[in-house]
Amino acid sequence: MTYIPVALRTAVTERARGCCEYCRIHQDDCLYSHEVDHIVALKHGGYSDKDNMGLACSVCNRNKGSDLSSLDPQTRAKVFLFDPRTDDWDDHSRLNDDGTIEGITPVGRATVAILGFNEDERVIARRELMATNRYPCPDEPPGNT
Repeated sequence: MTYIPVALRTAVTERARGCCEYCRIHQDDCLYSHEVDHIVALKHGGYSDKDNMGLACSVCNRNKGSDLSSLDPQTRAKVFLFDPRTDDWDDHSRLNDDGTIEGITPVGRATVAILGFNEDERVIARRELMATNRYPCPDEPPGNT
């Protein structure tokens, strides 16, 4: 386990506004605090700097692990996973009214599958949060309208 300095953890959390940058759930709505994730793992040559760090809920972080890529479940082509520093979530994924998240590109489909976005418990929690307007996290930080 790599030590991440408090200042870096704080900067990553503030940039993400406390939201998982993969599944878009706020850490206040999770049992465990979100974790700072190396988008490109150290073992793959990534660095512990702000440009290579994202905020991930414990489920997304555990499911992603050190993975950089996977197979698109639809085409079976090799694709990179979603990168919150370079990709726009809405370009790759869509939140459905039933609480499921649909991958709309090869990157989105691979990420939805690998990170387990549509596991039953996660969809149920998402539906409950949607009913009270607590999900998804806002696209823009407060005050940026």
